[in-house]
Amino acid sequence: MNVAVITISDSVAHGERQDASGPAVKTRCQELKFTVVSSHVLPDDSAQIQTLLRDLADGRSVDVILTTGGTGIGPRDCTPEATQAIAERLIPGMAEEMRRQGLEHTPRAILSRGVAAIRGSTLVLNLPGSPKGALESLDAVVALLPHSVQIIHGARHD
Repeated sequence: MNVAVITISDSVAHGERQDASGPAVKTRCQELKFTVVSSHVLPDDSAQIQTLLRDLADGRSVDVILTTGGTGIGPRDCTPEATQAIAERLIPGMAEEMRRQGLEHTPRAILSRGVAAIRGSTLVLNLPGSPKGALESLDAVVALLPHSVQIIHGARHD
């Protein structure tokens, strides 16, 4: 499975803070034997996020885009809205499951607004911005990703 990882953070994009979440997600993907084909850092800017999501999904070489960051309730958090703007279909159950399992670790998990969506043949999954939250959320649905990608690519549900 080919994966792209996008860290969305003003402070990381402006060099004010080191990216911890993107590398953590990338490492977990590699441990899972997924191929990380690209990684990116963007500020909390909806237009830039939409452009990169569109470019990656429409290029048809990425099966899954994992974003980390911008899913909270802060004034600049816009990742879910940017994802929905480029989405053709949403997968609410995946985001619900990430939040449900996150609640087992922290009551703040309910504040994550991340979504799961499909554009073309690419699955887009918004993960929280903290390394711990990102990995816990990814782990909550990772077993579903290979099957989901197969179905999105046209495999039968059998």
